[in-house]
Amino acid sequence: MNTPAKSPTLRVLLVEDSLALRQSLGALFESRGHQIDFAADGRSGLALALSEPPDVLVLDLGLPGMDGLRVCQALREQADRHIPILMLTARDQVEDKLAGFTAGADDYLVKPFAAEELMARCLALSQRHRVGNAYRLQIGSLCIDRRSGIASRAGQALDLQGIPLKILRMLAESWPRAVTRSELLRELWPDEVPASDPLRSHLYLLRQALDRPFEKPMLRTVHGIGFALDERA
Repeated sequence: MNTPAKSPTLRVLLVEDSLALRQSLGALFESRGHQIDFAADGRSGLALALSEPPDVLVLDLGLPGMDGLRVCQALREQADRHIPILMLTARDQVEDKLAGFTAGADDYLVKPFAAEELMARCLALSQRHRVGNAYRLQIGSLCIDRRSGIASRAGQALDLQGIPLKILRMLAESWPRAVTRSELLRELWPDEVPASDPLRSHLYLLRQALDRPFEKPMLRTVHGIGFALDERA
């Protein structure tokens, strides 16, 4: 008989002005082995989230000083990684929810809610693939800003866009592992690979932008496997 997988331990930041709710949710999360920190107003919550990024931020909408929408927007602008945000509010209109998602929230829970549902949503958010990914990818002299889509090498912006840029991101996210040709084809053309060999031309464009202006090439072919980035270049 298989043993059920153990849920991961979470670091949760709860930004909520209700002391009673902070205490009840704190007791629940800690009873399940999770760590929970608190802030009672928006500015303190934002500062804490930026200085010590949690696995999940549970953010009340109606906060004193700086409301939840402004906190969410500021966090998306200033954080160096994606912090999952679960927004709490007593407002249940579609317009209110859309405002939360537009501000950058990942999920939305209307008060009153079941504490177990909140726990389940936090666990689900924490396991999404983008959680904790830094916006800035740095490999040797190569830097990729996920938010702006700008790649640079040795401080020089690279003229890359479209598929060549997507290939570079795949290689950077997989580094130091080599990415196989079949992986690239599946990711770039998931429905049907074109009859010609489009990958060759896009790799050529990538090499022209990434390597041609520099002394040492960064993109290398790993014979029999695929392609990888060399951080020593």
